[in-house]
Amino acid sequence: MVTVAGRAWELLEQVPDPEIPVVSIRELGILREVNEGADGELEVVITPTYSGCPAMDQIEHDVRALLDAHRIRARVVTRLAPAWTTDWITAQARDKLRSYGIAPPHTTAAQNVVQLSRRKPAAEPVPCPQCGSLDTTETSHFGSTTCKALYKCLSCLEPFDHFKPY
Repeated sequence: MVTVAGRAWELLEQVPDPEIPVVSIRELGILREVNEGADGELEVVITPTYSGCPAMDQIEHDVRALLDAHRIRARVVTRLAPAWTTDWITAQARDKLRSYGIAPPHTTAAQNVVQLSRRKPAAEPVPCPQCGSLDTTETSHFGSTTCKALYKCLSCLEPFDHFKPY
């Protein structure tokens, strides 16, 4: 028998990210938990991809609307700690991002820990999601959203977003 929390989790897996509709908030790791409270009300925990993410109001609205439509009472809690990391993006979401034209992060947060040194470590090349070429360059540290950088492929000349690894 599926619990109310289990049913809510199944429903919430369908909520698309408002900025990248080909992936769900679960696939991106934004949907963290669905817990049954002692008062019988569910608690849905979401974590923004970065503090101040403008999509969080829309995500909360979409979560509430879906659960309300299925007559499931829940409170939505935004939790900032632990901070979201690109490690939480599922393998399926990485494939969907690539197919959508966004280069997914290829390193993990643990690999991106900044070490105190005089030399900046060499960045790994970002493969073009269109043609797969590694001959790409960052044209702007900020892309269509703050969590992405804008790149250009020097082989096929197509611009594309790259999800920054956090």
